[in-house]
Amino acid sequence: MKSTITFALTTVVLTFAALVASERPAMAQQGVINLDETVIKGRIQKPEAFYILTHANLNYKALNPKPSFIPKLLKTVEDEPF
Repeated sequence: MKSTITFALTTVVLTFAALVASERPAMAQQGVINLDETVIKGRIQKPEAFYILTHANLNYKALNPKPSFIPKLLKTVEDEPF
């Protein structure tokens, strides 16, 4: 599988290189194209968005705390291991 991918990639690269090499004489005959500096003036528009949240009636109930496991932990430390 890896050799197939490598072969395909090599084929694509060589084909591209051949196309670029064949286009160079045509580009040399056309001449040099000079691109002048272009100044773009303006301002960057920032997105503007707002939203209104209505007051939510949050009726949360208090959580029932679970009993602590520390006394059980201390008991295991005090007991003999074997």
